[in-house]
Amino acid sequence: MERVSKTNYYLDIAQTVSERSTCLRRCYGAIIVKDDSIVSTGYNGAPRGRKNCSDLGFCMREKLKIPRGERYELCRALHSEANAIIAASRERMLGATLYMCCTDPATKEIVPHTCSCAMCKRMIINAGIETVVVREDRENYTVYPVSGWVEDDDSLSGTFGY
Repeated sequence: MERVSKTNYYLDIAQTVSERSTCLRRCYGAIIVKDDSIVSTGYNGAPRGRKNCSDLGFCMREKLKIPRGERYELCRALHSEANAIIAASRERMLGATLYMCCTDPATKEIVPHTCSCAMCKRMIINAGIETVVVREDRENYTVYPVSGWVEDDDSLSGTFGY
């Protein structure tokens, strides 16, 4: 019997977490892992007590045809990474790995070539997370050393890498 790799095990969990997303555009799930223990999980959705886009039946950014990576202030949701960070203590995030998966809400298929937005990158840096691993498909993933995000300060160049 062949076992799933540890990385894909955690990405499978992040993908399952994405099923809780309430976003109509993209469903993200994130988990923070340290010392082989899950520290916290998060998915994208409206703040507690507010209606989700799935409850309202529309996405304002989709309705206004706003491209990915722009005008996040119009989005009702907190991102999965932010929700995972909010749910964890800083001590448990220092040196941790964040695993993330994005799925299409209509097809439930994995959406490849995604990564954290500029604001989430800043939160990940400040949280002390060391590595971000993003699922590309069932077997493949991309590893982002957070130190690279510190060194390559996209806020100075205007290239945000969406």
